[in-house]
Amino acid sequence: METREEIIDTSTDDGDMAVLVTRPTDDAPGDGDWPAVLLFIDAPGIRSATHEFAAKLAGEGYLVVVPDLHHRQGRLLNAMETAPPDGTTTQEMVWGWIAAMTDDQIQHDGDRALAAAGVSEDTPILTIGFCLGARAVFRRMMRDGDRVLAGAAWHPSFLADDEPDSPHQTADQLARPLYLAIGDADQVQSIEMHQRFLDAVAPLDHVVVEIFEGADHGFTWPGAPNYHEAASNGAWDATTALFARATN
Repeated sequence: METREEIIDTSTDDGDMAVLVTRPTDDAPGDGDWPAVLLFIDAPGIRSATHEFAAKLAGEGYLVVVPDLHHRQGRLLNAMETAPPDGTTTQEMVWGWIAAMTDDQIQHDGDRALAAAGVSEDTPILTIGFCLGARAVFRRMMRDGDRVLAGAAWHPSFLADDEPDSPHQTADQLARPLYLAIGDADQVQSIEMHQRFLDAVAPLDHVVVEIFEGADHGFTWPGAPNYHEAASNGAWDATTALFARATN
């Protein structure tokens, strides 16, 4: 299916934010709209790989909405094209971007992005996230449980910590389907780091955890050093099947 994309600028409580919106060029069947997917980026930011993934997902018949979560640092920054400040590394710069966001700010950005894309507050949505975006997927599902039909989280980060509001503390209350794709060779966020979350969701039949042998963090992106074809394709097949079931 052919797709088209646009960048929309909208306002947030912390200034203007760019939103990547990708959709099929054709009208949705009947008089309805294409189902909306709120995509939460990973730490490197919106880059060519993000555009390509959004177009691929939109080609399956979805309106894909991607807020620029790093907008507090600058417009459409990404780690591939942004030089770190003097005396710092790219990794330190990216960790600084992550530390500058709170869960509430990320969800606010998601709200503003959906509104900018024309998705009304009462419209059901799907959501997918990568790395830090996985935590955002969980927060969205817990906050808008009646609205979010299903979620997917690939090579997740920060699903369990020692704070009172850590995701693992309430994960057993998830009411909607969630798919988790994790590599057993993840050097950034190991399975052990997620274990408390995985234990919490283990009794839930509607939460599926798929572990890919040999896959490292960031296995999604073709051309990236950690790209893992089997994990990326397997997670894609599982996610698109989940989204299709949730919207049919």
